[in-house]
Amino acid sequence: MNSYSMIFYKFLAVVLLLSANISLLAQEKIKWMSWEEAVKKSETTQKKIFVDIYTDWCTWCKRMDKATFQDEVIAKYMNENYYAVKFDAEQKKTILFRDKEYEFVKNGRRGYNQLAAELTQGRLSYPTIVFLDENINIIQPIPGFRAKDEFEMMMTFFAGDFYKDTPWQSYVKSYTPISKKASTKYSRTVSH
Repeated sequence: MNSYSMIFYKFLAVVLLLSANISLLAQEKIKWMSWEEAVKKSETTQKKIFVDIYTDWCTWCKRMDKATFQDEVIAKYMNENYYAVKFDAEQKKTILFRDKEYEFVKNGRRGYNQLAAELTQGRLSYPTIVFLDENINIIQPIPGFRAKDEFEMMMTFFAGDFYKDTPWQSYVKSYTPISKKASTKYSRTVSH
């Protein structure tokens, strides 16, 4: 291999690395916030709240972060329709919400924050995703790992208020993925 070939291949490698980094930077990510930040933002601009309840040791939580929450379509829709909260179920910080203090409760070697227990309706399991309405009332906690396609249906089901009048199975049967729609705003065209 002559010196010109070596220079060309090095140049090509640099270009490929730079283009890969630029595409990663351009990818939209979910704008995660704390519980307190989401509550404060909803006081001025109401939006539904999505809560990802996780623990540091939870393997399925980490897998959902990579497989589901890193998807650009998911991130864009979440940012447009929800305040997204990452909530460590084992956080020791006391949280004040609606004049009530939610504290850490020691339970064996670990423990949990009382707000995590309330949001999961007493069924602590990780991960658990929780959808809340614009008034910060629980719509639905859903335990377990959710792949991108299933999660997409769930987030649009709750964001579009379909849960109020459309059975989940009817919604699933008539669902069209966001990537196949002209816009990220889901229109109400579900038949009962």
